[in-house]
Amino acid sequence: MPGRLQDRIALVTGASRGIGAAIARAYAREGAHIVAVARTVGGLEELDDAIAAEGGGATLVPLDLTEFEAIDRLGASIFERWGRLDILVGNAAILGQLSPVGHIEPPTWQRAFDLNVTANWRLLRVLDPLLRQSEAGRAIFVTSGATRSLPAYWATYSASKAALEALVVTYAREIEKTAVRANLVNPGPTRTRMRAAAFPGEDPDTLPPPDHLTETLIRLAEPGFTGNGLWIAADTDPPPRG
Repeated sequence: MPGRLQDRIALVTGASRGIGAAIARAYAREGAHIVAVARTVGGLEELDDAIAAEGGGATLVPLDLTEFEAIDRLGASIFERWGRLDILVGNAAILGQLSPVGHIEPPTWQRAFDLNVTANWRLLRVLDPLLRQSEAGRAIFVTSGATRSLPAYWATYSASKAALEALVVTYAREIEKTAVRANLVNPGPTRTRMRAAAFPGEDPDTLPPPDHLTETLIRLAEPGFTGNGLWIAADTDPPPRG
């Protein structure tokens, strides 16, 4: 029986571990070919082995997304090979520095904005034409509840994710009359390395694994899902059908 994402081309950033790897494996199980982007070659190879073991296919792209010109080359390569992109998942992010605003180091601030915001803008800039070549292009970006709660000492992460949300919602309004849809997903507390770094005293066994997000992310990527510009809390607000 064909999967829900059969024969679709899906690019997932931060795909070597955690949420990105879980999304990539879930999409592959549903029939998508995965373009897996991450800096960690070993993690990408492990993902490739896992996808292949389940009968799926992946193309591995070792890439630092803050090398912006490389994103342009990636877009050209996707166009040459497939002529379109069906699904973009912008998942890669860094926490940055948890400290008072006045103590944040400028390079740390810049690095967070480069990866959490500018890299995603560069991806949209390059891949928008390819998403429009799909019969149902889907752009999905992972955000955070920190943009709503705005906890003390989290300015780097909260501000960069808030900027990402503004970017994605603006883009969603620009594509309303096309077949492309763009949405945001807040994973909620999830067992990841970033969560462990942010809450070192927390017992990870009390948190759900990254796989708890996959049904929401699959539904958002389906051609039949038409919601646009949504902010969805994956642990409490499953997206509606269609």
